[in-house]
Amino acid sequence: MRLFKALICAILFLVVGAPITAHAKYHVYHQRSSALHKGSLRNLNNSKVHYVKVPKQYYHVSNTDDEHTIKAERGTKVTFRTRYLLPLPGKNGQRWGNPQSIAMNGKHYMYIVYCPTNLHNKGRIVRFNIKKLDAMGIQLHPQQLKNAYHKHHGKYSKTQKQIHKYIKVGPIFTTGHGQSLAYNWKNHGLYMWRDKEKAPRIPVSNWGYIQHIKASTLRPDYAIRFRLHSHGVSVPGGHDLTFDHSGNAYFWSFPGWGAYIFKGKIHHKSVHFRLTHQVLKHLPGTRIQSMGYNPVRKRLLMLSDASIASFPAKKLNGHGHLTNNSFEWTQFGPKREFEGIAYDGSSRGNLLVNHCPEVLQANHSY
Repeated sequence: MRLFKALICAILFLVVGAPITAHAKYHVYHQRSSALHKGSLRNLNNSKVHYVKVPKQYYHVSNTDDEHTIKAERGTKVTFRTRYLLPLPGKNGQRWGNPQSIAMNGKHYMYIVYCPTNLHNKGRIVRFNIKKLDAMGIQLHPQQLKNAYHKHHGKYSKTQKQIHKYIKVGPIFTTGHGQSLAYNWKNHGLYMWRDKEKAPRIPVSNWGYIQHIKASTLRPDYAIRFRLHSHGVSVPGGHDLTFDHSGNAYFWSFPGWGAYIFKGKIHHKSVHFRLTHQVLKHLPGTRIQSMGYNPVRKRLLMLSDASIASFPAKKLNGHGHLTNNSFEWTQFGPKREFEGIAYDGSSRGNLLVNHCPEVLQANHSY
């Protein structure tokens, strides 16, 4: 029997040119102790931040080949301009679905999480080698990336084939909502919540799951299961995530009476978060879309649709030292879904938006 199996493997090797390997193992570590510490809380009237309601209907781009701008209408001035028009459709005509989050590991790779609407709680990660794409001049011609998988007379052009080399499409896996992919600047790991939902914003259970994404396969290789509960506070898990350069992890939530900010560490087999002491009275908007970290300005950003608030990360240390003057806030138009913001090492944020999936870059430090 062993000889037969060896013979089969040898034949397959000769036919396909590579050994056959089993699917990578996926291990879940069960954390017994609570992952949350809660101290005393106090309310902070961050009145510089204004609440922006989710629109009844999002703005849909009429010409998806055009480059776009998203400008500040109120608050801190900034303009985001098209950096990358994302491929539409995807490889082999695939409908990758809605982009939900963005992560960057400096100026080398950009990662986008896509979650097709017909695959509940599932999606994939697509990796873009932006160093190579930028060297090709894609930023000057973003339509080339958007149309990378459009065949002309049944064939791909030489430029398209070159672009294909710089895009890696990951497999479908359980993502949950998918809006939390983040790059840990300290250990160079990719992490995201597995926040499965029964219905929009209704979690399947009170367990929290953090998944580690293997960069070479673009799929999770392990996860940590834990509970976030302490002294009457119970959180099913987060829907957004970001890291600073010291490896601190952050997410924010809205339990119904103000914004909670969590700070912690994600280790290989355990997770530890603390609920920071200040409860923010004013949220940037209806939907919790994302959280980001500007590595140059060292500010944390809270994203809702067409609305971004930020504050210095160091002001969360100890019992917290945030004041109203710590905050910056901007309201934008038109009303497009703000899915995430990421940084390539510079201080100019890269904003992922939907309804013509694209990444826009700030025109100055923001």
